[in-house]
Amino acid sequence: MSDRYDYRAYLLERIADRSLRVGVIGLGYVGLPLAVEFARAGFTVTGIDVDPEKVAQLNRGESYLPDVPADSVRPLVEAGRLRAVTDVAAVAELDSVSICVPTPLRKSKDPNISYVVDAADGIAAHAHPGLVVVLESTTYPGTTEEIIVPRLLASGLTPGEDVFVAYSPERIDPANPTWNTRNTPKVIGGLSPVALEVVSALYSTAVDRIVPVSRPAAAEMVKLLENTYRAVNIGLVNEIAIICNHLGLDVWEIIEAAATKPFGFMKFTPGPGLGGHCIPIDPLYLSWKMRSLDYEARFIQLADSINSNMPRHVVGLVADALNQDGRPLRGSRILMLGVSYKPNVCDVRESPALEVLRLLHERGAVLAYNDPHVPELPDHTPVLKCTSLDDTSLAWADCVVITTHHSAYDWEHIASHARLVVDTRNALAGVNGKATAKVVRL
Repeated sequence: MSDRYDYRAYLLERIADRSLRVGVIGLGYVGLPLAVEFARAGFTVTGIDVDPEKVAQLNRGESYLPDVPADSVRPLVEAGRLRAVTDVAAVAELDSVSICVPTPLRKSKDPNISYVVDAADGIAAHAHPGLVVVLESTTYPGTTEEIIVPRLLASGLTPGEDVFVAYSPERIDPANPTWNTRNTPKVIGGLSPVALEVVSALYSTAVDRIVPVSRPAAAEMVKLLENTYRAVNIGLVNEIAIICNHLGLDVWEIIEAAATKPFGFMKFTPGPGLGGHCIPIDPLYLSWKMRSLDYEARFIQLADSINSNMPRHVVGLVADALNQDGRPLRGSRILMLGVSYKPNVCDVRESPALEVLRLLHERGAVLAYNDPHVPELPDHTPVLKCTSLDDTSLAWADCVVITTHHSAYDWEHIASHARLVVDTRNALAGVNGKATAKVVRL
């Protein structure tokens, strides 16, 4: 194998007969489902993660993610097709490696790509001719060529000749019962035609549909467009909610009526703010990149400003509702329902509920929360543990604030036993005449 053609043929042959040794760096909500799908496709897969507990659980055939049942992991581990290690040196024994590490924001709202850099350094230290490297972590356009490629070059390899690089954005939506790793189309941008061909062949074994684009930066931009589209439209409808509040209109009625238009309108709903690993973060990667090119992404920044202000708007609604009930916010007992960023998940990353709690604490409220998926908030000040949701806790609360509409909640029971409810998710829309609580909606 001394030239590009030989590596291409070698890799394609090993993909076809499933002898290719596949690796995934980062075994979180993106990496673990991907590793499972590759193993299901017949490959021997090595997962690499810095968390020894995750590695130990996976090697016992256990799953730590609700979206990946243990029954789907155990047979693969027992068959020897899925294993996990903590040492990135395992790359030396692999033919392909997909990078699925976090890309959070710093407090300054600048990208923190240190996890990608660490992964790239680890790969470069153990890279070898014939290796396939795919970045999946969400990041700014240019990351693959600016971070991954130089490190491979420094290790003595030439992308497009003896190492093959691509970017393929993750599109995971936790707790989505319809769309998963297998049936969600996969965008791939190869650094070279051979890289695109080889990576497409590999991923087509684990994903039903491949969507090729011209280059890695195009694929990186696809991901940012997807989530910027959502963030901007949510920002728009959040501002409409504030406007309706000033005008004395029901924003939920307005949205439902507008959604009857069969063309030219797509329904988005307001809420207490943006949360999760993508929508609050990804557009700011693009905004940061454009600042480096002396361009101000005003639309993105405006949407971020509106969405970031929604927790404060919610606290204002709570204060006004309590005032109407003859109570000050300071000293009032607040029971928050749901602290994860979306329904039916345990993920609290960037959850707007945490900011609502912080602001309520800042203004002197006495706090408690219930979330069937989140047993405690150790990083919150004060430290909070999930309280039971029963008649006693509902009677204790001067105000119940709904921030996440988990399907496990009995909304009719809540509405009939609470005194005052601030509903930021329109969760009580279907509650019938049994409701006795005064309800204030976003």
